Amino acid sequence: MITPETILIRVSGDDKPGVTSGLLTLLAELGAEIQDMEQVVVQRQLTLGLAVSVPAGRDLVKEVLLFGWESDLTIDFEIVRDTPTKYAARHVVTALAPELSPTDLALTAGAIAQSGGNIDRIHRLSRYPVWSYEFLVEGSNANQLRASLLEVAADRSIDIAVQPHGLSRRSSRLVILDVDSTLIRNEVIDLLAEEAGCGVQVANITEKAMQGKIDFEGALRQRVALLAGCPESIITSAITKIVLTPGARTFIRTLRRLGYQIAIISGGFTHFTDHLSQALGFDHSFANQLEIVDGKLTGNLLGQIIDARTKADLLIQIAHTENIPLEQTVAVGDGANDLPMLQHAGLGIAFNAKPLLKDAADTSISVPYLDAILFMLGVTREEVEAADASDPTKN
Repeated sequence: MITPETILIRVSGDDKPGVTSGLLTLLAELGAEIQDMEQVVVQRQLTLGLAVSVPAGRDLVKEVLLFGWESDLTIDFEIVRDTPTKYAARHVVTALAPELSPTDLALTAGAIAQSGGNIDRIHRLSRYPVWSYEFLVEGSNANQLRASLLEVAADRSIDIAVQPHGLSRRSSRLVILDVDSTLIRNEVIDLLAEEAGCGVQVANITEKAMQGKIDFEGALRQRVALLAGCPESIITSAITKIVLTPGARTFIRTLRRLGYQIAIISGGFTHFTDHLSQALGFDHSFANQLEIVDGKLTGNLLGQIIDARTKADLLIQIAHTENIPLEQTVAVGDGANDLPMLQHAGLGIAFNAKPLLKDAADTSISVPYLDAILFMLGVTREEVEAADASDPTKN
C-alpha cells in the first residue's frame, strides 16, 4: 500500500472573501485530507498554513499553484512528516505597557526562548490606552519562563504576565476588586478625614501602620476614633469626591457582557461601597460599618473588621455561594492587606501595587487604567469597542 505524502501548504497575499473556502473546496476535489490548519490576518495580509495528505497519483501541487495564480496569491510547499504533533503544556504570556518597542518585544521573545519555550502564536490585544501583545508559548517550564520574563519586565519597565493556557483561564467567572486605590483613586478614610478636619492626624497614623508600628485593625480603629462627633453629612460630602480609576466603567461593563460575577471587598466603609454598588451594579459588596447615633459618628465600628484574612475568607465565601471554583476567580488589589485574597484566587493581579504585593502576586499592572486588566484576560480592545458601539444603553 502506498502511503500518502503529507505536504505543508503556505499561502500568503491580500486577504479577501472566498480565499479559504475556495482552496478548501479544491483540496476536497483532489481527495486531500486536512491534518492541520491555521490562518492569520495582519493589516489585511493573509497567511494561511495547511498540512494535507494527498493520495499518490494526484497532482495537488499543480492544481494549487494554478489556484494561487488565479487568486493572485503566493503559495509554496514543503513535504513534512505525518507524525501528529505531541501535546505540550502551553502558557499565555501577556506583555503590556504604554509603549512596546521592538526591543521590548525582542527581549520578551528572547526570554521565552531562553526558558526553553517556543512561540506558537503572537496576537496584538490593544493599542489604546496601552499597547499589549499575547504570546502563546509551548514547551517551557513555568518557573523558568516566569523567572526569565521577570528580568525583562524589571529591566524594561513593562508588565508581563504568565498564565497557564487551559480551561480555567478561558472560563474565569468571578472578579473580586479592592476599592481604595484600585476601583477608585481615593482612600475613603482620607476623604472623611478631610471633611472632619483631621487629615494630618489620620495621615500620621497611616504612616505608622505602613511602617509596621500598628497593625491594620489598630490603625483603622484609631483613625475612625478621630471622626467621633462629626455629623453624618460628612459621609455624603466625602462620597461626592470619589474619583473612579480611569477605565473602571469600561472594565465593569465589559465583565458584565462576558457574564462575570463582580464583587468589591473594601477595608473602607459600607456607605461608600453601597454607593459604588448602586452606581456600577456589583453582585456583592463588603466593607466596614461606621456606627452612627443621632446623626453623628461615634468613632466606633460595628461588626467584623474587614482585614486581610477576612478579604480572603470572603472571596472563598462568594465563590462557594456562586458555585464557582477558586481557579476560575480573579482578584485585584493594591495593598498588603490584599495579599491573602490574591493568593487564594485563580489569578491574583497587583494593580499599581506596593512592592510586597507586586512581588507576591501572579501578575502586576503598572499602568493607571483598570480596563487594562481585560487584556490580561485575553479580551482585545477591538472587541470592547465593537461591543460599546452596538450597545444603546452604554453610559
